[in-house]
Amino acid sequence: MTSITEQVIKEDGCNIHLLHTKKFKTIHISLKFATSLTREDVTKRALLPYVIQQGTKSFPTALKLRGKLDEIYGAVLSIDSSKKGEQAVLTIRMEIPNEKYIQTEESLLDEAISLLSEILYEPKVENNGFDSKIVAREKITLKNKMEALHEDKMSLANTRMIEEMCKDEPYGLRIHGYEEDLETITPENLYEYYQKLLKEDYLDIFVSGDIEDLPIEDKLKKLSTDRKQPELTKPLVTPKSAKPLELVERDDITQAKLHFGYRTNITYDDSDYAALHVFNGIFGGFPSSKLFLNVREKHSLAYYAASRIESHKGLMFVFSGIAPEQYDLAKEIINDQMEQMVQGDFTEEHLEETKEMTINQLKETMDHPQGIIELNYQRVIAKSDVTPETLIKKIKQVTKDEVMTVAKKINQEIVYLLTSKEDADSGN
Repeated sequence: MTSITEQVIKEDGCNIHLLHTKKFKTIHISLKFATSLTREDVTKRALLPYVIQQGTKSFPTALKLRGKLDEIYGAVLSIDSSKKGEQAVLTIRMEIPNEKYIQTEESLLDEAISLLSEILYEPKVENNGFDSKIVAREKITLKNKMEALHEDKMSLANTRMIEEMCKDEPYGLRIHGYEEDLETITPENLYEYYQKLLKEDYLDIFVSGDIEDLPIEDKLKKLSTDRKQPELTKPLVTPKSAKPLELVERDDITQAKLHFGYRTNITYDDSDYAALHVFNGIFGGFPSSKLFLNVREKHSLAYYAASRIESHKGLMFVFSGIAPEQYDLAKEIINDQMEQMVQGDFTEEHLEETKEMTINQLKETMDHPQGIIELNYQRVIAKSDVTPETLIKKIKQVTKDEVMTVAKKINQEIVYLLTSKEDADSGN
């Protein structure tokens, strides 16, 4: 893992995070706009990335905008919408060559920041709204994305499970939005929402690379003009419901999707978060995990079986693909693996191996520029002082008793089965 130093500069309109590392010969800039997830705005927010990268005032088509990126030595632009806990996050990324390593009299950093500023504040507009042709075209693109969810049965099962598990919580919202809301979006109300986002969202600007000697701070200020930084709310950690829900739905599939949802009641800033990471590794996070070895390998009940934690909402999910007729047995064995975790039915050797794999996974993430940014952004959403390096140190110190304590805190909330229409008896 390369050495990384972070400098955080709090401006009136944003927080600037300078992540110094000599590992890369490129500079990565990420602007992250965050606000609370709402049903009213989630579809507009999902549409914005498609619209704002289609052109600006000076570069009114996607082709001309790509041409300008090519002029900046092949700069790469990407824009997307995601959710972190109950925050909706719009991310604008740009990767450029570091001018330290190429022969040029131009300031590539100035060029890149100037273009980012235009993308942000001077998108292609007409009559107080976005370009109507672009909006109409990109609404179709987003609609196709929504419809594609129904073809990806694993993602569909996970989406439906979360919707039911977090029915009255913002986390249950679909980050790609809702088809019925697309009809109500106009170029005008989308542009109005975008202007509100620019002024009222919580903004963090990350820059990673060999930037120690570059006069970058003052250059970045132009990306956050005419705004005040609001407060950022921490995610709501909702306690477990009285009785776990069991839900069976049917579709045109041959391989059933058996998913479990749990409340861990542990988030990024909690003292036992490192132990939760290790718990997840032993339970279902790696090929050496209990789920993989027992559900998939030993009993041949699943085509895949794994678990994943959600760091900001305090959730954990188990994913498995099974033959529809194996539902009851697969459910029983998955539940048994959780009980074994509670009882401490794992060896010290397995514990140490998992700690090493968990640390290696974090280090691999930090060997990529965007990975460095994403890991440090977790701290922002969590309002935490725990750095990735501190987290690694804590993982090294996790004990078996701490993993068992974490296991006892975890509560099953839902068992969700997406199975074939022909298999009418599954889950009954």
